[in-house]
Amino acid sequence: MSFLISVFAFLLAIGVLVAVHEYGHFWVARKLGFKVERFSIGFGRPLLKWYGRDADRTEYWLSAVPLGGYVKMLDEREGPIAPEDQGRAFTHRPVPARIAVLLAGAGANFAFAVVAFWLMFMIGVPGVTPVVGPVAAESPAQRAGLRDNEQILEVGGVRTPTWESAVLAMLDDMLGDGVIRLTVAADAQAPSRVVEIDVSGRESQLTEPGALLTGLGIAPWSPDVPAVLGDISPGGSAQRADLREGDEIIAADGQSIGSWSDWVEFVRARPDSRVEVEYLRDERPGSVVLEIDSVIEDGQVIGRIGAGVNLDRARGLAEHLRAEQRFGPVAALGQGAVRTWDMTGLTLRMLGRMVTGDVSVKNISGPISIGQYAGFSLVLGASAFLNFLAIVSISLGILNLLPIPMLDGGQIVYQLVEWVKGSPLSDRTLLICQQLGLGALLVIMSFAFYNDIMRLMG
Repeated sequence: MSFLISVFAFLLAIGVLVAVHEYGHFWVARKLGFKVERFSIGFGRPLLKWYGRDADRTEYWLSAVPLGGYVKMLDEREGPIAPEDQGRAFTHRPVPARIAVLLAGAGANFAFAVVAFWLMFMIGVPGVTPVVGPVAAESPAQRAGLRDNEQILEVGGVRTPTWESAVLAMLDDMLGDGVIRLTVAADAQAPSRVVEIDVSGRESQLTEPGALLTGLGIAPWSPDVPAVLGDISPGGSAQRADLREGDEIIAADGQSIGSWSDWVEFVRARPDSRVEVEYLRDERPGSVVLEIDSVIEDGQVIGRIGAGVNLDRARGLAEHLRAEQRFGPVAALGQGAVRTWDMTGLTLRMLGRMVTGDVSVKNISGPISIGQYAGFSLVLGASAFLNFLAIVSISLGILNLLPIPMLDGGQIVYQLVEWVKGSPLSDRTLLICQQLGLGALLVIMSFAFYNDIMRLMG
């Protein structure tokens, strides 16, 4: 079931984001006078085809291979041009217009990210206030003076209301000069102080997926919560085993389960496993065989059963630690634009530092990881899936703007060179550039697939 959900979520995400990207090219091309012959979602033979009502009779295809798409414009290199279409071919339009069309795909991806974040902030983003749990002995955080139970108010001058925002801000701050500057306090009302954690020289290690907090010696504060199940996700392991909301887990495979953290640790360590679980339901004992699903989280394969903690039974979970971010339509739009700007900047900085070796290349994800992230976020709900779509859309926009032949960025470089020299590049030069571009893409894809395989192998 989790595999089918991941496949469905992956295809849904790719379909939406490719349609957005290609529609950006399509819309700007038509506005600037290019003749668009075909707009296809997917590659290969069309499963569904129809013609537009416009004068150009543009073809619209839904093709068999749903892993991309394209916009086919009139091009004299592919055949003779009718007299009435003179001047509407791609190579006949002014260079600035061509560049605008090439930029429009990535622009549409960034605009989509703003809209997705906007909807996410209106729906509400659940989170947890970043209160630090036990600080590991002799860790960078302890040496810097960070104390147990302190709340992280800001990182590098950026307000951090949730752990998610705190981790992203730590990564961003660390990429500047290797120092993470935390503004912390015993609680939100207490006087604040600044803690500087120097990790210079360890940036590559700490930017590996899931390595930041552990490497700093920080763990989120965890309350004393009994292992009582809350919301049960449809189709998850818990539902398939007929576990229900309110069931209290007391043992698993003969191992005593004393708290929710014990149960989470047990499940996470056993992806794709069958275990016997003992529970109490209305104070009556029972047992089931539970088949634990697997997902990728922070680059690691972990177990997941599709059940949350029962907050009504939680002990010590203070209300002030729940930090949902929700805004009205106007404020949410501003937050969406800011989040898109911040995520774009962070992605670019990480990509640049990856080239210099200061950021781990393990952050490059392939289709397997992306599919699992997609499935996991879809199960979590609309807010999580919108967040996933927005982040991938930003990545897709940035990737397409890289100056690599065969990508939009490489095509923009061609247009700029033609603009400067006054004539197109020779066919031989284009062929060499395409071969180099294909080689670069194969290297990137190899890294991505290698990382996926290593994550699956643990």
